[in-house]
Amino acid sequence: MRWIVEATYIGGYKLKIRFDNGETKVVDLKPHIYGPIFEPLKQIDFFKSFRVDKDIDTVVWPNNADFSPDFLYEIGRNVSEQDASTDAV
Repeated sequence: MRWIVEATYIGGYKLKIRFDNGETKVVDLKPHIYGPIFEPLKQIDFFKSFRVDKDIDTVVWPNNADFSPDFLYEIGRNVSEQDASTDAV
């Protein structure tokens, strides 16, 4: 099982996520934001209000919406730290 060490908003519905194994991935959540709990995330300002919850080791939004860290790891695209910082949209 993976867990999230750090997450940064990089644009649109994308997050740059650093995992416990040292890998950094860009995760595009746009195709995965559906259903009642995720509806508020369609508002960019709300999407950007996530935090890393160290108790459950993933990103969480104020309405308690979250994605499994393993799911985020699977859908993420490997990038170097430099590439991730410029992969905004």
